[in-house]
Amino acid sequence: MTIQPKNTALLDWSGDTLAIALFEDAVDLTGDLATLNDKLDGLLKELIAEEEFTGKANSTIVARVGANHPVRKVILVGLGKPDALKLETLRRVAATVARTAKKQKTKTLAISLPVWNNDPAATAQAIAEGTQLALYQDTRFKSEPEDKNPPIETIDLLGLAGQEAAITRAEQIISGVILARQLVAAPANAVTPITMAETAQAIAKDHGLQLEILEQAECEKLGMGAFLGVAQASDLPPKFIHLIYKPATTPKRKLAIIGKGLTFDSGGLNIKGAGSGIETMKIDMGGAAATLGAAKAIGQLKPDVEVHFISAVTENMISGRAMRPGDILTASNGKTIEVNNTDAEGRLTLADALVYADKLGVDAIVDLATLTGACVVALGDDIAGLFTPDDAVASQLQTASESAGEKIWRLPMEEKYFDGLKSGIADMKNTGPRYGGSITAALFLKQFVKDTPWAHLDIAGPVWADKENGYNGAGATGFGVRTLVNWVLS
Repeated sequence: MTIQPKNTALLDWSGDTLAIALFEDAVDLTGDLATLNDKLDGLLKELIAEEEFTGKANSTIVARVGANHPVRKVILVGLGKPDALKLETLRRVAATVARTAKKQKTKTLAISLPVWNNDPAATAQAIAEGTQLALYQDTRFKSEPEDKNPPIETIDLLGLAGQEAAITRAEQIISGVILARQLVAAPANAVTPITMAETAQAIAKDHGLQLEILEQAECEKLGMGAFLGVAQASDLPPKFIHLIYKPATTPKRKLAIIGKGLTFDSGGLNIKGAGSGIETMKIDMGGAAATLGAAKAIGQLKPDVEVHFISAVTENMISGRAMRPGDILTASNGKTIEVNNTDAEGRLTLADALVYADKLGVDAIVDLATLTGACVVALGDDIAGLFTPDDAVASQLQTASESAGEKIWRLPMEEKYFDGLKSGIADMKNTGPRYGGSITAALFLKQFVKDTPWAHLDIAGPVWADKENGYNGAGATGFGVRTLVNWVLS
């Protein structure tokens, strides 16, 4: 599929489907739209009246144009209220148009949307992102695709001539999102720690990143007892992945991104029972998937920022070698951890990854993890929890996420709650009381960062969608990639 900016006037475009956006309660046709309506023998006005179209956000009507016209079909799509127009509005409207056009067996599509905030580059990027995200379909494990409609071949962005660079930028970022979606969606017998390491190798090769993969013996030398404690039950070797993007010039700053990488989580000896969603635990590497997706995007965008992409990847399995409830593990910073729940394993792998990143001399660290069900209870499926003691990093991530349209909400790090993690025989336990579980998890992670500004994103909710939602189809969303890219580029 080709997305291209066009200087072709709305009145002069010819092709399969023309999509026109109208604001809510502002559907009177004026200017070029009035002229186009006349050119189409009054079709637009008639459609608006008959369908009682008001321009409500993402509402659509479709009509076939009569013979002897340069356009085969017209889509009218609602933008919502003018004062509520955001880049996310454009992404979602573009997604709605793209899906509607595909159902109409469109091969050539033109989209006419308003320019946001007098910024044609941001507008073109948002539209290109929305269409690509919406049209992506994962058919890798289907013997025969369910969607029989032909793919859209060309999308023309009318009124956005000269924005080729913005569209290329969108394509580079979305390639990272799609990689993250594919990794999360694939079953655990297809994506293993070995597969994740191979994916990192491909990113390094294709986009010029440096790569270091620490094997089990090297992790043992570094004292990564928390990570290896989780890994010891699996028949598959753990992989500690460290990708490095370095700009050609002196970097303006140095950042680290860490993703939780449990390619399958059985719960360990505290096994997940019936009804616990164990069959979905292939998604427990959503943080690592977003980290690798961001690495792929950053490797193409090539900002003047040095970025370290880190993930301690393993499975949490059951065997005679499995860590037991009550075991004490020693992390690579010397802190001892009493394991009172083997199903709180992600924070153990992150502990050693955080210690490792903290020694790199970076300016800030962000970790992403499908860490707690408590965060989903608090914020639902669409919003990630943000935990950080650093207001500057919090502000940077909130700005990055708002621009990306990926919702995050800052939650408190109530230090008093750490009392619930105190152990009588070790420095801490790995879980605390039931209530405030996402906060105590963040406080646990905080013990493994010294002085580097740090933030934790609990993405357990938005990493997966049970049904179509905006430009996300049902399944893996690739959540976090676009926020991370924006954070690096800011």
